[in-house]
Amino acid sequence: MKYPYVAEFRQSLVEWFEEEKRDLPWRHTKDPYKIWVSEVMLQQTRVDTVIPYYNRFMESFPTLELLAEAPQEYLLKHWEGLGYYSRARNLQAGVREVLENYGGIVPDNRHEISKLKGIGPYTAGAILSIAYNKPEHAVDGNVMRVLSRVLNIHEDIALPKTKKIFEEAVEELIDPHNASSFNQGLMELGALICSPTSPKCLLCPVREYCTAFNEGEPEKLPVKTKKVKMKHISYDVFVCEDEEGRILMEQRPAVGLLANMWQFPMLEQAEDSLLKFAQHYKVETQAQQEILTFKHVFSHLTWHVNAYYMKCKSFEKGEWLTREQIELLPMPVPMLKIWQAIK
Repeated sequence: MKYPYVAEFRQSLVEWFEEEKRDLPWRHTKDPYKIWVSEVMLQQTRVDTVIPYYNRFMESFPTLELLAEAPQEYLLKHWEGLGYYSRARNLQAGVREVLENYGGIVPDNRHEISKLKGIGPYTAGAILSIAYNKPEHAVDGNVMRVLSRVLNIHEDIALPKTKKIFEEAVEELIDPHNASSFNQGLMELGALICSPTSPKCLLCPVREYCTAFNEGEPEKLPVKTKKVKMKHISYDVFVCEDEEGRILMEQRPAVGLLANMWQFPMLEQAEDSLLKFAQHYKVETQAQQEILTFKHVFSHLTWHVNAYYMKCKSFEKGEWLTREQIELLPMPVPMLKIWQAIK
């Protein structure tokens, strides 16, 4: 499909981005490794949340080699609170592949970079365009929202096959000489101006090329069907301290939600969950006290948590850890919340 005003659209977008872009730490580098880290952190996570994590991560792992060598527990401790922990494990696996297969240099073409663990079409395009200035598409939700309005695309963006339409559109529109600023400009436009509701059309640098603006109903796009239904599970969490001041901990399985993270023992809520806990962990519990009740929302799942503190006597060896040891463990946000409450 041929679009009118392509040269003008490119120029307006690139000039706007270069003048108005936010000052973000990953915009001070063209190092493909550092761009890669920022893109992985920015998946599913807001920019403001990512900035301190990114800065701390780069202090500890300024090079591919240091990240590749890091013990997984130390890596996850740096990711603690960012969520979606498989991102961190995949990032480390991908970095190791770069060292083993590409001499420590992140590939500069889509064919090779897409083979790396954890790198999908969007992340590949983002690294190639931002770090290497290659005219490659990098289509995420922001980009689909902007282009659905500019180009009047009514296909459902919740369907995976729709992404191909937007990837082809970017390939035609992208500025071959300023691919980095063009792609980042589309992302920035979606983040700051072309928002899901109440887009700030009067501030938009490309509004005169935007079909939805000219037709007066930008909020009606993009078309997106509803997400899957949220699942709810209720848990009792037991913080159990022995006579020596050690606390019972356990590590989650190596696969699945929050893999390898540490937690206090946790059972699905039931009338006899305290009895089940005592039997399963071979402990004798004394008076329990409720610490806090809260809910924690994942993408398709909500945990409803009741947390209890109690003194325990243990009859079997388990993971009984001192408070100092617990401080060093990577824990998911719900457990950190409980840990803060009992500290």
